[in-house]
Amino acid sequence: MEEKNNQEEKEITMDDLAGIVQNGFLSMEEKFKKLDVYVKEIKANTENNKAEVNKKIDRVIHNELVYRVEKLEKKFA
Repeated sequence: MEEKNNQEEKEITMDDLAGIVQNGFLSMEEKFKKLDVYVKEIKANTENNKAEVNKKIDRVIHNELVYRVEKLEKKFA
């Protein structure tokens, strides 16, 4: 009975194993490509956010300086 079970099982050849490994690597390569695109998108978004924050900080600093100058002008005018 054990002989029948062994005969019914498919033998896996070296070519089969090589194909399985190759498919695994190709699958991982696709996943890494998608991950790379995702990381680039995150980096671009981060750069855009950084630029927006810098603009807002510049506006806040400018407004603060305008206020201080106006205060000094009133005091010494």
